[in-house]
Amino acid sequence: MEHAYEEPVFDRPLAGTKEAMPHRLNPSGQRRKLLREVERLAQVAIFGTLSETYRTCGPAGCHCHGAGPQHGPHLHVSYRGEQGKTTGYYVPKAAERATRQGVAAWQQLQQCLRELAELNKQRNLRRTGHGDS
Repeated sequence: MEHAYEEPVFDRPLAGTKEAMPHRLNPSGQRRKLLREVERLAQVAIFGTLSETYRTCGPAGCHCHGAGPQHGPHLHVSYRGEQGKTTGYYVPKAAERATRQGVAAWQQLQQCLRELAELNKQRNLRRTGHGDS
């Protein structure tokens, strides 16, 4: 049995939400704040998607072969490799918390980069005399 798992791990709101990015900052201030956030998130970000699996073991008499629960959850990270093929790895129990935080940081990092790209676009359009397009 496998299912995707997402757990909020940061106490701060997700970048891009009204709580995370007050509109009172000017574009330059927003930009500096986003760049600081990108630097912070990049320190722990892990690329991939989390999933948990439950498995049966080898001994035929084990509870997991009958009506009892299977062994798990076992945490895995999957991602697209360089050749476009999905690959992944098992996450040991001792690394679960840091891995969950890293995957959440990756998602927040992507959002910060989207916001930064939007600010860059707006800045470039202002420089050329074109408004929001």
